[in-house]
This record gives sequence, C-alpha cells and structure tokens, in this order.
Amino acid sequence: ASTTNFLLFIITFIFFLFLVCYFVRLKFLCKCEICECYMTSSWYPQFTNLCDWYTYLLQKSPTRTIHIHVVGNTITANPKNVEYMLKTRFDNFPKGKNFSTILGDFLGRGIFNVDGDLWRFQRKMASLELRRNSITSFAFEVMNTEIQNRLIPLLANNKDEILDLQDVFRRFSFDSICRFFFGLDPKCLELSLPISQFAISFDLASQLSAKRAMHVSSIVWKIKRFFNIGSERKLKKAIKLINILAQEVIRQRRKLGFSNHKDLLSRFMQGDIVNETYLRDIVISFLLAGRDTVASASTSLFWILAENPRVADRIREEANEVLGQNQQLTSCEQLRDLHYLQACVYESMRLYPPIQFDSKFCLEDDFLPDGTFVKKGTRVTYHPYAMGRMEELWGVDCLEFKPHRWINKDGVFSQENPYKYPVFQAGVRVCLGKEMALVELKSMTLSFLRRFHVELAHPSHHIPRFSLGLTASFHGGLPVFVREIKS
Repeated sequence: ASTTNFLLFIITFIFFLFLVCYFVRLKFLCKCEICECYMTSSWYPQFTNLCDWYTYLLQKSPTRTIHIHVVGNTITANPKNVEYMLKTRFDNFPKGKNFSTILGDFLGRGIFNVDGDLWRFQRKMASLELRRNSITSFAFEVMNTEIQNRLIPLLANNKDEILDLQDVFRRFSFDSICRFFFGLDPKCLELSLPISQFAISFDLASQLSAKRAMHVSSIVWKIKRFFNIGSERKLKKAIKLINILAQEVIRQRRKLGFSNHKDLLSRFMQGDIVNETYLRDIVISFLLAGRDTVASASTSLFWILAENPRVADRIREEANEVLGQNQQLTSCEQLRDLHYLQACVYESMRLYPPIQFDSKFCLEDDFLPDGTFVKKGTRVTYHPYAMGRMEELWGVDCLEFKPHRWINKDGVFSQENPYKYPVFQAGVRVCLGKEMALVELKSMTLSFLRRFHVELAHPSHHIPRFSLGLTASFHGGLPVFVREIKS
C-alpha cells in the first residue's frame, strides 16, 4: 500500500509540475494581434476554416509570410521560400524530431515521418518499385476492376437515395490501395457497404494525431498520453486496433506467399529488412498516402463538378472525342490524351489540395529568400491551400475554377512550376506516387461521369468546411444524388 501511495504521489507531483511549466509559459506568450486571435479562436466567426484565416493573413503580408509566435510557426505562401526549403536548403529543413514525435505513435518510422538515412533508404526502395512499368500496369488493372465491378454497380444500385460520396471514395481508395499495395481485398465497396474497423480507426488516428499539433505546447498532449486520458486514450485505442490489423495484413501476406506476387508489400518483404515493425510502418504510411489523399482529391473534385455541370459535360465530350462514343478506357496510356480532364484535376487540387499545408523544422539559423529570419528549431510551414489563392501567382480570377488556365494555345495540358504548385511537394521529397494517384483519380472520374450525373443534396455555394485531420476532408461528408444518364 505504501508503495502504491508513493507512486501516486510521484505521478501527481509530475502532473502538477507539468501544469506549472505550461501555465508559466502561457503567461509569457506573445500578445500580438495574430497570436491573440489564434489563442482565442476569434477568427472563427469570420472564416469557415483555419486555412481560410491563414490565407487572409498571407494575402495581406507583403512577403506572403506570417508568424504564429505562440506555436513557433512561420507560415509562407511564397514560391521562392518553398523552393529554398524543398530544394536549395533541403538538408536544413527536415521533418524534424518535433514532427516525428507528434506522429510517431501513428506513423512510426515510416517514410513520411523520418529524415536522413532511414528516409533515403525507404524512398530508394519505394522508388525502385513504383517506377517499374509492370507496377503501373498492375495498378491500372486493380483500379479498373474496382471501378467496373464495385463502384459502378454501387452507384447504379443507389435508386435516387442520398449518397455520401466522400465515404464512397474513401472505401474505393481503401479497397484499391489494399489490393495494390498488399494483395488483399477488404471489400469495403461491396453493395452492402460493410464497415471496416481498420478504416474507422485510421480516420480517428489521423484526426487525433493532427490535433496534437494544434496545442500551444506539446506538454498538453504528453500529459494526457502519460495519464491515458481524453483524446490520447482514444488515440491509443485506435492505434492498437490499427497495429493488430496491420499485423494481420502482414501475416496473411506471408501465409499466401509473396515471391510471385505483384503487390508492393510482397516486394518489400523480399528485401533485406523484414522485421515486423518496419513492415507495419510501411503498411500505415502507404495507406495514408494512397487512401486519404486520393479520397480527399476525389471529394473536392466532385463537389466542384456538381457546382459546375458544364465542366462535367465537357469531360464527357472530350472522352467521346478521344476514346470514341461508349468506348471504355482500356489502358492508362489513353489518359494522356485527355488534356481537359487532367486540367480539371489539377485545377481542383489548386483550390482544394488534399494536403493543405506541410511543415518542416529549421536545423540551423537561416534566412528565407524573402528576408524572413528563421531561428533554429522553428517550425516552417508552406501552405499550398493559400498559394492557390494568391493573385500574383494565378491572376485576379484565382478564386474561380477555370481548367483552361492549364491548357496551352495548342490545346495541350501544361504543367506549372512545382514550387508555385507544391500539391505533390517538390524537389527531393516530391511524391513518388504522383502518377499512380493521377491514374486512379482520372480513371474513376471518367468512368463515373460517363454513366452518371451528380447533384448536391444540399446545394450551397459556400466554401466547404473541413474537419481536422492530416488530409483535407469535408465536415459532414459530401451528400449527393447520383442519377444514371439515359442513353
């Protein structure tokens, strides 16, 4: 009993010590207008989302860079700064230990949560596999099968009922990624729409991990984690289930054998490093990259298409011109000639990027190209969402959805400077799965629109409200009516 009481005393003492440190720090926090607004959330009545408030501040800043001192964050929408961080001084702006700690329980030591040699090794491994021609063909085969055998029948069977497209796209991406990366089929997109506990836990872990980064001090969430209370208790429970199911994915893959399979996990399992923790982190990292980002991009695109039916009509017209009337897409090579479709996808992600911002941590004192001094240990964030709304980058019509801004005078899709459009990151850390994600997104969009019209169940021309998470998601989903096109 005395030992128990002593332990309780020690725990209580540590708890109050943490609280004292936290509130002492609060007393000396910055009192500037931006920080006061951040601390009190007084931006909320005027702006739908935090990212819209950041955009407003960045638009007013002469350098397109602002500081949230209370959380030690420098935020920029300046392409020169982005290039400096992601290319010129890449080694001075790693993810950093702070970021790795925040996401460590969820992402472990996966490629999106590490720096240095471990990051280089994982990226090299992934790059070697993802750049194989056989992998691209296999990916198209998997996605096309999922579209034709599950997505289209599900939509055709809807019978004019309200359907949450965000939920459908998450299920579609989850099935596709699991089949492509792991060679396993969770069947989330069956007509019965079965609930996947893995997917539910994954969403919750993403939201609660992102919530950690919102605290003024990491002490807050670390105390809650230490005592296993509140959001940290929920996070721990979600991650426990994710780990169990990730281990089951690995076990099933081993049981089925992997030497003759095309899926990415099988290829990784044939490597030199095959311990369970390493494989678990690969499973989680690729799910985050392949499921959440594509589902987010799909949701935003179809919200825009529902608001702009003429754009959807033009996509159908282009498909008929390029592929032929009522002719199905048979290979990913055919997508290259659908320039307007590509422009719509890029324009949608310009306004609504799946990853609205990305943070690095400065290793040594530095100056950004706009003259901003960055102190060692400072968090530096570049903001693709805000960058898509800068007049000097996209013109006075930057808030309008205009796919033709991506089409050159010859009618061909034309890329932009990746540091002006860092939706897929840029430089050394540019997204390895970019082309695969575009193939999935364009294939699904084309097949969907050639069979169905989509209408918003609750028409609104307001800016969508986003939920907290590592990727952008619509609060309340995307409720729509899906109606088959009569031939």
